[in-house]
Amino acid sequence: MPCDIHVGTASWTDPTLLACGRFYPPDATTPERRLRHYASRFSFVEVDASYYRLPDPATTHRWTQRTPDDFVFNVKAFRLFTGHPTPRDAFPSDLRRALPDTDKPAVYYRDVPEDIRAELWRRFTIAVEPLRMAGKLGALHFQFPPWVRRSPRSIRHVERCAYLAQEHTLAVEFRDASWFEGDAAAQTLAWERKLGAVHVVVDSPVGVPNTAPAVWETTHPDLAVVRLHGRNAEAWNAQTSASSGRFMYEYSPEELDELARRIARLSRTIRDTHVVLNTNFEDQGMRNAANLKSRIATLQQ
Repeated sequence: MPCDIHVGTASWTDPTLLACGRFYPPDATTPERRLRHYASRFSFVEVDASYYRLPDPATTHRWTQRTPDDFVFNVKAFRLFTGHPTPRDAFPSDLRRALPDTDKPAVYYRDVPEDIRAELWRRFTIAVEPLRMAGKLGALHFQFPPWVRRSPRSIRHVERCAYLAQEHTLAVEFRDASWFEGDAAAQTLAWERKLGAVHVVVDSPVGVPNTAPAVWETTHPDLAVVRLHGRNAEAWNAQTSASSGRFMYEYSPEELDELARRIARLSRTIRDTHVVLNTNFEDQGMRNAANLKSRIATLQQ
């Protein structure tokens, strides 16, 4: 089965990327020029802005106009949906006023009334609709935090997310090893297949807390997702002002060769594979992605 392997980065507008001045040409000073330049180099990107705030449909529509016909966007789910603490100012202003009146600076999914949750899901779906209509929407990426351990409660929540996103392809990434320890690995993969969800293969530091092992398996007949976070063990759990500092890592040629071979093998029976470089400090993601892309192309010749 021929497979399209799309390699790209997690975000194309990280502040450290823009500040370093090495990826974008000097005249790429507007959102349009930056995205057009990015899309001239890569055929795929993961949208991370949607994790922080719900996108505006007008913005996602403009993305469709600034990219080639075969360009693909994976969109990260809004952080409230995945169990992350969400600051009140991340909510749309009209919904913010309807939140429970507490002194907590951030709220969790369980804190939010059901009618507001439903409205957030509705707006998230509307936000990605221009991408879907243009044939440029890949997967909705649900990155669950380390405290979402394998448990009946967590399983029910993921299943609820899958139900609410049932019109789209759902990619699921876990950050806790309990999902893949011992017999749990086979059970988790079987459950993801039953859900119709894409198992996200992760490459991250080994032997540090708040990681899940790399399980090189597929659970969806049409799509595989591989997310490469780098192997910076010292920074993985560091408290930094910007998330890009935790993913500061340049893959060695030997590591890229190994990853290219694994990705090529994983992709043999899948229609599409999306490879996300989340090493998004300065232009490391772009350099890692370009180097990996060339190695995969060599293997496919």
